[in-house]
Amino acid sequence: MKEVIIKATDLCKNFKTGSTFQKVLKNINVEIYKGDFTVIMGSSGSGKSTLLYALSYMDKPTHGTIELAGKQVKYRDKELAKVHSSEISFVFQNSNLLPDLTGFENIAYPAYMVDSKQSANKDTEEILKKFDIESIRDKYPNEMSGGQQQRVAVARALIRNPNIVFADEPTGALNSSAGVQVLDLLTQINTSGQSIVMVTHDIKACARGNRLIFLSDGQIGTELDLGKYTSDKQHEREETIFKFLKKNNW
Repeated sequence: MKEVIIKATDLCKNFKTGSTFQKVLKNINVEIYKGDFTVIMGSSGSGKSTLLYALSYMDKPTHGTIELAGKQVKYRDKELAKVHSSEISFVFQNSNLLPDLTGFENIAYPAYMVDSKQSANKDTEEILKKFDIESIRDKYPNEMSGGQQQRVAVARALIRNPNIVFADEPTGALNSSAGVQVLDLLTQINTSGQSIVMVTHDIKACARGNRLIFLSDGQIGTELDLGKYTSDKQHEREETIFKFLKKNNW
């Protein structure tokens, strides 16, 4: 039995436009397991990113509950800040780096908020070496390529060693080679034991996961078990995913 790290029950999310309510998530029940690389896919407007933001406590659902490690987190600034500083991190499609800080400073910034400067600097040095991005330590975001920016963003998300990394289209704004570099980082940290939940529209990115959840019209339709990722099976996995998505009218 896999350990459940996040459990959503009867999850709903509505958005109000004028006098009209749009139901984006409709009574979703889902469990996220420790150590998994979970991928969420679905057609445009199916609610993928909305679900990701709800599961990561980035946005409050309209109805339903979300448990983190068996406990409900109250939507209070102090409790949410604690969760996001120690247990959960988020990688956005656009790197969202602070423009006036170097690569080193961007990575270290979350650690500076909770650790001593000496400790934060030490952790940052280690992660720069681990991800082989020492060459951009002193560069500012506008001096980096898109792929370099996103690799710094992934490193920043990992500086506090979170249990779960959420990623919303992390390769969506990158070219093919830069995207592969970012996916390699995510695969590397998943292999090391960290759980990942990723939204993507890219079959190549999806192939890195071991579990695919397909979302349709705000509801979970079906799932696909891909098993452990190995690079030599990339093409075979992509074909399996394509057939699954086609069957689900993607």
